[in-house]
Amino acid sequence: MAKRDYYEVLGVGKNATPEELKKAYRKLALQYHPDRNPGDKEAEEKFKEAAEAYDVLSNPDKKARYDQFGHAAFEGGAGGYEGGMNINDIFSQFGDIFGDLFGGSRFGGFSGFGGGQQGRRAATRGTNLRIKVKLTLEEIEKGCEKKIKVQKYVPCKTCGGTGSRNGSYETCPHCHGSGVVTEVRRTILGQMQTQSVCPHCGGEGRIIKDKCRDCNGDGIVRSEEIITINIPAGVYDGMQLSMSGKGNAAPRGGVPGDLIILVEEVPHDLFERQENNLYYNAFITFAQAAMGASIEIPTLSGKVKVKIDAGTPSGKVLRLKGKGLPQVNSYGRGDLLVSVNVWVPKNLSREEKEILAKLDKSPNFQPTPSKQERGFFDKMKDLFN
Repeated sequence: MAKRDYYEVLGVGKNATPEELKKAYRKLALQYHPDRNPGDKEAEEKFKEAAEAYDVLSNPDKKARYDQFGHAAFEGGAGGYEGGMNINDIFSQFGDIFGDLFGGSRFGGFSGFGGGQQGRRAATRGTNLRIKVKLTLEEIEKGCEKKIKVQKYVPCKTCGGTGSRNGSYETCPHCHGSGVVTEVRRTILGQMQTQSVCPHCGGEGRIIKDKCRDCNGDGIVRSEEIITINIPAGVYDGMQLSMSGKGNAAPRGGVPGDLIILVEEVPHDLFERQENNLYYNAFITFAQAAMGASIEIPTLSGKVKVKIDAGTPSGKVLRLKGKGLPQVNSYGRGDLLVSVNVWVPKNLSREEKEILAKLDKSPNFQPTPSKQERGFFDKMKDLFN
């Protein structure tokens, strides 16, 4: 099923301000929150859909990519939304937006997220990783697979990422397992009650009795991992791709961060790139330009033969349709633009000079400007008279 336009999902225009986006998302989060719609799968999907739309449109970089490429910006194996957002992601990232709508708990008191007081624990999130990937035009033209070795935080194997040496915990005595602490203050308007994350357990509602010695109770350790990245065809220099959940692991079983891949295009020896078009300089001899010829032109996928018409002037541009680069996750392709240049030799033998001198006296070798060129020259004369 095709995804709906993110602006349509939130009911806002493309020029919506951050506050308007936040207000629109908050309204939908309240309407489709799982606690208000227990067991309603359709409401849950709309809840996720709204969160996904807000995540993209509230992020300037993601919004710019979405405005240019639509949903294709996050697909092709390197996108972060092929499987949609899950409840853990939503409560971890946006719980502060609608957390006060359901009894003041940090994540909206979603009873289905573990049940009871356990469901109020703060789901920590791992940090994002950023890497650069260098790509040649040949790799960009076809798309490619890259295996990248990265240093990152991964779940501790000794404790299974729990941080506990033997799996034993005790309820936090400060928040009594809720993960939040309540503070009551007296003001001129009366008593004011506020809630914040418990500083003793970090919002988890429980404390480890015996910490794992390998990770010191964090549940994560530094390690090396090889990640396979599928690069879609047509990417460009400076473009950012993302892989959901491939960043640093979060402490004690939280939501892992994302891997952000920055594309760096390697300069090519033959071609210059402008968007999806490629430019190439072809050099021909004077004889080929005068009499016409068939020459070979290189492309990213092999050589092709191109006909040079008799009398082709230096600087003429030939367009090879569809021989450029593909558009990202699309069927369109750019062109290869070939600039024809007549090669003028610098070192001539005495015999060659004599031949050229004879040819130069022939009427066929005298410049004959076209009507269009004559009109241009006449205008230039008028300007300077």
